[in-house]
Amino acid sequence: MDLTVHLDRRGERTAAIYTALVEAMTDGRLRTGDRLPPTRELATQLGVSRTTVAAAYDRLTGEGYVEGRVGAGTFVTAAATPVSRTTEARVSLRSRRGWTFTPLPSLAEHTPAIDLRAGMPDPALFPFDTWRRLLTSEMRGRAAQMATYGGPEGHLPLREAIARHLGRSRSLLAAPEDVMVTDGAQQALDLACRVLLAPGDVVAMEDPGYPMARRLFAGHGVKVVPVPVDADGLVVERLPDEARLVFTTPSHQFPTGVAMSLSRRRALIDWADRHRAAIIEDDYDSEFRYTTRPLEPLHSLDESGRVIYVGTFSKSMMPSLRLGFMLAPSSLRPALAAARQMIGWHGVVPMQAALARFIDEGLLARHVRRASAEYARRHDAVLAGVETSLDPWFEAIPSSAGLHVCALLRPGVELDVDALVEAALAEGVGLESLRPMYAGRQPRDGLLLGYGTVQLDAVADGFSRVAELVRRSRTSA
Repeated sequence: MDLTVHLDRRGERTAAIYTALVEAMTDGRLRTGDRLPPTRELATQLGVSRTTVAAAYDRLTGEGYVEGRVGAGTFVTAAATPVSRTTEARVSLRSRRGWTFTPLPSLAEHTPAIDLRAGMPDPALFPFDTWRRLLTSEMRGRAAQMATYGGPEGHLPLREAIARHLGRSRSLLAAPEDVMVTDGAQQALDLACRVLLAPGDVVAMEDPGYPMARRLFAGHGVKVVPVPVDADGLVVERLPDEARLVFTTPSHQFPTGVAMSLSRRRALIDWADRHRAAIIEDDYDSEFRYTTRPLEPLHSLDESGRVIYVGTFSKSMMPSLRLGFMLAPSSLRPALAAARQMIGWHGVVPMQAALARFIDEGLLARHVRRASAEYARRHDAVLAGVETSLDPWFEAIPSSAGLHVCALLRPGVELDVDALVEAALAEGVGLESLRPMYAGRQPRDGLLLGYGTVQLDAVADGFSRVAELVRRSRTSA
């Protein structure tokens, strides 16, 4: 261990060593069962005589903090109980506005028995053994490269694989140089903000919309203007003229699930051209589709280089991998590379190399096909649950993609949805309220119903429990 001891005055060296060791035990740096360094070794480290260290050890032994074991050494005893200490500074710094931490749902903690929360894929469907094999192979084969820095744009074979993958899955024409690998979609949004926006600029965003994007924009000091969504997606004619950037989820609007119509997509592209604005197209979960093929991405309709296409592997693989990408116009690439280098330089190269092989060997496509078949069954079960159990109070918005559906409270129905969410959690059912997704106009009440982690045979039971809670609340009202 490295022990810092203040040896200012010669006569107090034994006491100083004793005090330093006691503090290490009581603040948890040394725990019960830990072995202290041999007296000779610690004496050499501190530049004192071995007799001085031995005297400190004798005192610790006499007071029961440590015990000697013949032929083994000196060990910390259970008597050295750690003491809780605060680290409050004398001067408390304050962050600027926009930086409020909100914990997100975790599968590892407080997981309800029937989890109908949105946004989480099922880890049981992911081929971890295959992924572990690829990652281990790349870690072993890249020992020399581990000692160097990678490029901010990302591992070239992965950029090539993503370009091919997008061509096959989304009919997107993309070259490897168009692709920048990111640590998830959220970092792609952050990079775009850094190179496009200044504090006080205006960002237009769907309402209801993705809260984490809204918080990120606010954290950069820009003004977020909410724009309503209807059955055709973002209402283009409600966009503010001063907007420098429009954030949208056209393929599967978050959270309503509607797809932006082709005419609305073209109108948005035309609006961006007229107002010299940028568009971020977040295609966050379009891999999972259960009926029709998706409409053309905005990126495919863009002839002026105004669309930044953002994707992620958090839904098709695992959120904890933190792997995403962006397709950016050539005019932005140098600035984006500079920003990526500044905030993190590059991602984990062996991880990116493993993902490149996962894509090129057809393993990602195979996994998506298998997962989609299971998610389709759960999707249908959730829609059936709304129609059979919650129909008097909620109406599901038609949706044919992703890992969640949205159910709106029917007009005229009086129900505290947030209270329903809390009551359901107490009954072992995880739900999410639609209300926090709104930023501007009067929010509509509803539920986000995810089926990424819920087991198929538990869906009906979950909806029965929720329906019973609704009946109770309305009876007692």
